[in-house]
Amino acid sequence: MRVEPREGQEIYVTLDEVFDFKKVEEFHRCYKQINTAQYKSVAINFAQTRYMDSSALGMLLNVQSHFKTHQVPVRIINVNNQIKKILAISRFDQRFSIQ
Repeated sequence: MRVEPREGQEIYVTLDEVFDFKKVEEFHRCYKQINTAQYKSVAINFAQTRYMDSSALGMLLNVQSHFKTHQVPVRIINVNNQIKKILAISRFDQRFSIQ
C-alpha cells in the first residue's frame, strides 16, 4: 500500500492485492499522513486489488468520514468487476464516485 501524489491537487492511496482486516492499521497510517490542506481530493486506487472483505467496507467509510470533516472528497478508482459488484450491493455507489 502506498500514497502517491498526482498532478494537480489529488493524491492516490494505492491498495495491495488483498484489502482486508489485516490491512486496517496500514491503511489508517496511509490516509492519516495526507495533508488535507495540500490536496483537494483523494482517490482510493484499486488497480492491483483482487480481493476485499467486509472490513474493507468499514475502512472505506472511515476514510470518507475523515476527509469529509476536512471537506476533501474521496473517490474509488480502477475497481474490477467483482469488487464493483460488492460496492454496488453495499450501496457504496451512492456514497462514493466509483470509476
